[in-house]
Amino acid sequence: MEHVPALDEDLKKTLGPATAKVLAEQLGLHTALDLLHHYPRRYAERGELTPLAELADQLDEHVTVVAQVADARILTFNGGRGRRLEVTITDGSGRLQLVFFGAGVHKPHKDLLPGTRAMFAGKVGMFNRKLQLSHPAYEPLGADASDRDAATAFANQLIPIYPACAKLESWKIAKCVDAVLPAVPETVDPLPPALRDGRGLVPLTEALLKIHRPGSKADIEDARLRLKWDEAFVLQVALARRRHADSQLPAVPRRPTPGGLLDSFDAELPFTLTRGQETVSKEIFDDLATSHPMHRLLQGEVGSGKTMVALRAMLAVVDSGGQAALLAPTEVLAQQHHRSITEMMGELAEGGMLGGSDRGTKVVLLTGSMGVPARRRALLDLVTGEAGIVIGTHALIEDKVKFHDLGLVVVDEQHRFGVEQRDALRSKGKQPPHLLVMTATPIPRTVAMTVFGDLETSVLDQLPAGRSPIATHVVPAQDKPHFLTRAWERVREEVDKGHQAYVVCPRIGDGDDEGAGAKKKAAADEGDRRPPLAVLEIAEQLARGPLAGLSVEVLHGRMDPADKDDVMRRFTAGEVQVLVATTVIEVGVNVPNSTVMVIMDADRFGVSQLHQLRGRVGRGTAPGLCLLVSEMHEASPARARLAAVAATLDGFELSRIDLEQRREGDVLGQAQSGVRSSLRMLAVIEDEEVIAQAREEATRVVAEDPALERLPGLRTALHALLDTDREQYLEKG
Repeated sequence: MEHVPALDEDLKKTLGPATAKVLAEQLGLHTALDLLHHYPRRYAERGELTPLAELADQLDEHVTVVAQVADARILTFNGGRGRRLEVTITDGSGRLQLVFFGAGVHKPHKDLLPGTRAMFAGKVGMFNRKLQLSHPAYEPLGADASDRDAATAFANQLIPIYPACAKLESWKIAKCVDAVLPAVPETVDPLPPALRDGRGLVPLTEALLKIHRPGSKADIEDARLRLKWDEAFVLQVALARRRHADSQLPAVPRRPTPGGLLDSFDAELPFTLTRGQETVSKEIFDDLATSHPMHRLLQGEVGSGKTMVALRAMLAVVDSGGQAALLAPTEVLAQQHHRSITEMMGELAEGGMLGGSDRGTKVVLLTGSMGVPARRRALLDLVTGEAGIVIGTHALIEDKVKFHDLGLVVVDEQHRFGVEQRDALRSKGKQPPHLLVMTATPIPRTVAMTVFGDLETSVLDQLPAGRSPIATHVVPAQDKPHFLTRAWERVREEVDKGHQAYVVCPRIGDGDDEGAGAKKKAAADEGDRRPPLAVLEIAEQLARGPLAGLSVEVLHGRMDPADKDDVMRRFTAGEVQVLVATTVIEVGVNVPNSTVMVIMDADRFGVSQLHQLRGRVGRGTAPGLCLLVSEMHEASPARARLAAVAATLDGFELSRIDLEQRREGDVLGQAQSGVRSSLRMLAVIEDEEVIAQAREEATRVVAEDPALERLPGLRTALHALLDTDREQYLEKG
């Protein structure tokens, strides 16, 4: 009787140690269940040939093609001592040469007769300006079909093409899958029967058989939809359970006092809030008034006024007798927040101090580099409750930091913090504090539902009145050097008008690689490139050359914190005309007089990062200008990315572009194997409808049965798909 492998059985038992080793090391597949979830990338039809014409775009990649042998001939060289077999294959769209050398020519010469149809797999190379596969693996098709019916069935069959590797071709993986297909009936279906029937989805066993061995294209569509639902639903159940668990926690309701701190602050505002700020503030105040903790994500375009919304939430909590903590990822940003919040609050930020308002509170800063006396004072103000608002870095998380009554935690630039850091700060409340996380990186709705699915989402997409538009242009420094000369002239013109400028570089330049933050997005088209441009070198060149006579200063992460603060303070005051910096200025830095930014080696930054950086200019009444300097060729993908940034100021549109250019795994975290995303079938941009529907269904299922006691299949799938690491990744967002 045929061996039916158990789903959790090591593949060594079924496939032998050599094959199992390659599957584990190269593709991260360890068990029969792993292999069943290794889905075909696409399907070739034996009745229709795979287009060879598309291979030009896949140079140096491993490919599988289905084609027919047109001719085969053996050539000799080295005075007849060497032999080479050249085989030409065709599929109607193009021709491709295969070459075999030495003793390896005899078998393919016998197998690959003209008219033979076969699958060929190998690495696409180039020789004498022609594409070729050297020593490809091949599998003749249909040679052993014993009668006409079998041959016809064979010709119409869809051939699964699997994600493969050099050591294991697609058809060998197909044979491995054949060995574990008998285990399919053992799989546990995670979808509740009512959901499956209501949505018209096929059972899991049927979906797995159809995805691996489809009889028709309709089979593939049925299977794909069902498997997408599995991934979306199990993920959304995990997130819905987190939301449900959070909703069971107790929290102190925080309501602003009529005529208190918030009302006093609002009365002094020199402008009116945007409609978006008012709407989002209401959502936050409604959450703060409940007796379970708020968990809200505030997304805001660069410069949309998120800090104002967060400050009003903090003031409402202080009004109710609690304290609020704002956690920032860098000292520069923490200092900037402290400066801007104390300026916005005026005398209300000087509670208990001479000249301060009697309705005010203290706003303190806490960072790792503070001197001992200042730090001791800040810690005392927190534990006594004297300070209603604290702004700080990771220093806030340390054990010795104690609060009188922590009511709200605001996390700025959420993606820079891990779940441990977020939770360490939240654990400092007597009861779980309310949580507001902010990001200036716009996130498409589906990604927000998938990655930040344990949070309710608010979006600020309206810019405050008086904000100026930002014009963005690409400066092709290699093709048109005079454009770069003109860029420096534009900087001088802005400074002559009394404005200021930023120049951003990917690296510091003293042997440190802080510029790793400028992810080498152009890696695919880099080749042997010079090192990224550095702050220290560029600042010196500018001060001696095109910007001679102007006040040029540098800012980077390795400077002493006091020096950083001094440079930032003088730049804010207008004493420094040009600031040459790394990405430390990426978020939160607010100098309305800065009107121009030049980003050197712009192709080395990500799309969202460029959008963030450019948001530092155009924050006042004068129009902003952002110049993206690149030496990449006009036809390169890197230049296409820069053109996309120059073409729109819509951060949500750019985040979609950014996401489409990356693998899903980059967005949703890697599976433990580190080889592939745990979302194998679901695409977060394309499958918006499935994700939204799965979220609704998951919320309903968890509300009715939070422990999933009536759904053992779903419980099993949850444990299998979301190991501890994966679940923590979801918490981190």
